[in-house]
Order: sequence, then structure tokens, then C-alpha cells
Amino acid sequence: MRLAGSAVVALLLVLTLPGAGPAAAASALVAELERVARRYHEDPAALDRVRDRLERAAAAAPDAETLTALSRAWFIWGDVRAATAQEKLMAYDRGRQAGRRAVELAPRSAAARFWYAANTGRWGQTKGVLRSLFLLPELQREIDEVIALDPRFTPVYALAGSVYYEVPGLFGGDLDRAEAMFRKGLELDPRSTVMRVGLARVLIKAGRPDEARRELQAVLAERNPSNPADWTVKDAPEARRLLERLGGRFSEP
Repeated sequence: MRLAGSAVVALLLVLTLPGAGPAAAASALVAELERVARRYHEDPAALDRVRDRLERAAAAAPDAETLTALSRAWFIWGDVRAATAQEKLMAYDRGRQAGRRAVELAPRSAAARFWYAANTGRWGQTKGVLRSLFLLPELQREIDEVIALDPRFTPVYALAGSVYYEVPGLFGGDLDRAEAMFRKGLELDPRSTVMRVGLARVLIKAGRPDEARRELQAVLAERNPSNPADWTVKDAPEARRLLERLGGRFSEP
């Protein structure tokens, strides 16, 4: 297993500090996941390595921080590395399990609740929205709890917007609420390209293609995205696909 030089130095410093132990090592591993989550487009296999290390760390010392990071790692792995629907379902289910254990240990952790909810939502989306409606009350409770615990926890607004967008109106779907959630997220983080793509989808569905094109153009024109890996692997390709669907092309500013 090979680590980036900066990660090796950070880990060695932690392990040689007086009194450093499993908790300090776990924190270094969580920091490594944060780095990988933003740069996985440069080395996708790094997701496999950090996920496996988090699995071992969680088995040895299952604290809330490590389990939350493991839940996040499984979510990203399911999005980026899983090759089949079955692999995705497995990944999101493992993420749900880790997230649930993190919430049990730290019920007031917005991050633990968010990654539990994010994996739950993605599992349902992969399974099929209509086949997963039984999850909706639990998912909505977790979203509300995250916002109550930390209203500036930006990713929760992308999740909430996606739920209001995906779910049929008969069961609580609402395009106006979806738009409000994505716009709140962009207010907190204007460079969040996943938020802008989500908003564009809502605008398309609402019959406002010109506004959607502007959002998609903004995604492709973004030079400093909040998450460079997500922009490269997911958001920019999806923006191009949606623009082509709308009969438009990216125009350089």
C-alpha cells in the first residue's frame, strides 16, 4: 500500500507524538479520507485503500468519528468505484450500517446523521424510488435532524433537494421545496457544483430551460469547485449531458 508523501508524514508525526494512540491514528486516517474525497479523480484506487483501512480501524476501535468516515467512504465508493447496481447497493448498505452505528454513538453529530441519511437515500434511489418509499419517513427525519443540529452543514441541502426532486408529488415530492433547498446550499457554498447540477435538474423539470442552461454553464465554467474530484468525475460530465439534452453547448466565458 502506497500513500502520498504528505499523508505518510502526517501519519508518522501522529504516531510518534507522546501519548499518541488509536484515537490519534484514527484522526489521521479521517484526514486522509478528506484529502482522497477531494482528489480521487487523480487516483481512483485510493478510495479502495482508504476504505479498507477505515474498515480495519472501525473493527479495532469503533468510535463515532471512524464510523462516520467509513460511512462516507462507502458512499463515495458506491458512486465512483462500484461497477454494477448490486455493487452499489452493497456499498450503500455498508455505508448505512456504519452510519447507523456512528449515530448510536454520537446522536448529536450532524456528520454521522448526514452520511447515514445519504447512504440510505442513495440505496433507495438505486433500488428504485417507488420500491423504497418505506424509507422516506426515516430519511426525512434524519435530514430535519441534521439541519436542526447544524443549519450550515451544506451537503444536507443537496440531499434534501434531491429527495424533494426524486419523490413523486403524491408522496411528498415538491419542486418548489427542491429548488429552495438547492438555492440554500448555493447560498452557503456558491462553488458547490453538485448543488448547481441539482438545481438545474429541478429547473428543467419545472419547465424553465433557460435558467437551467445558465446553471449548467456555470458548472462548466467553474475554475475552483468546492470538490475538484466530484466536478471532474460527476458534475461536469452530467452538466454537459444535460446541456446537450436541452440542445445547447458550453460557451467559454
